[in-house]
Amino acid sequence: MYETQYHSEDLSQFRFLVTGGAGFIGSNIVEYLLKYGAGKVRVLDNFATGSHANIEEFKSNPAFELIEGDIRDLETCRKALEGIDYVSHQAALGSVPRSINDPITSNDVNVSGFLNMLVAARDAGVKRLVYAASSSTYGDHPGLPKVEDKIGRPLSPYAITKYVNELYGDVFSRTYDFHTIGLRYFNVFGPKQNPKGPYAAVIPLFIESALKGEAPFINGDGETSRDFTFVENAVQANIKAILAVNITQHEVVNIAFGERTTLNMLWSRVNEVGGINLKPQYREERKGDVKHSLADVTKAQMLFGYVPQFDINKGLKLTYTFYKGI
Repeated sequence: MYETQYHSEDLSQFRFLVTGGAGFIGSNIVEYLLKYGAGKVRVLDNFATGSHANIEEFKSNPAFELIEGDIRDLETCRKALEGIDYVSHQAALGSVPRSINDPITSNDVNVSGFLNMLVAARDAGVKRLVYAASSSTYGDHPGLPKVEDKIGRPLSPYAITKYVNELYGDVFSRTYDFHTIGLRYFNVFGPKQNPKGPYAAVIPLFIESALKGEAPFINGDGETSRDFTFVENAVQANIKAILAVNITQHEVVNIAFGERTTLNMLWSRVNEVGGINLKPQYREERKGDVKHSLADVTKAQMLFGYVPQFDINKGLKLTYTFYKGI
């Protein structure tokens, strides 16, 4: 992966911190930065959802550094930010169902932890902090495609936490002149995403079912739709947002491919990639889920030149190959 270079700068002169760098998206960002010669790539992770396996290949790289710690501790955040130029903040507790089952922990990590990172990054004088926002912020707003300035009521505790991140980002920009960029991810998928556990995402679950020759469960009637976004598109967005110039205020942008796929269509494509023909099993819809999601990515294109390179078909083939090889 990452045969395309998404930057023109010499990365060897910069030191990066990736929080949640042992997680799915974070470890892919680390991979890109190390591949293109970043001067330092420091990972901060508490391994609550991240995995040592995701970063094992990087540990022999002299530019790589790991701090095992929690963003809920301010002093840990300050230590992790020493000497850092740029921050990609991916550490969070994802999953709508997880937040419904345990809203307090989701809030502690996603809100208090995020605020710690903002304060520590501001005080450390970092050049830019880019953070993982979420398409869940659109809530019950019915409009499609989703445009950044039109949101509805949040449908889950998780969605509330990610919206609060945006509010804090805006306040820090106006109050402290510390400008951050929030990337509203739309259903990111790809290599290193965990297919195990009660909060696994749909694509790794579907692929695991296909590899086992088992019919998957689909929540609802299968006509729920998502703008599935291959992880390299998200990495591109992080790199371009981190290095963007002339950002004079807090910004929030959609990061997606810009194409809507139903769960029924998704399973059909997984069948094609896996060379199988299995019918799914249907069950009741999940609480807190948005019914349809589709992004307008114009703002990200205009702000820092984001142009997604991987549609769902290309991404599914790469992802299937990855899981088949594990």
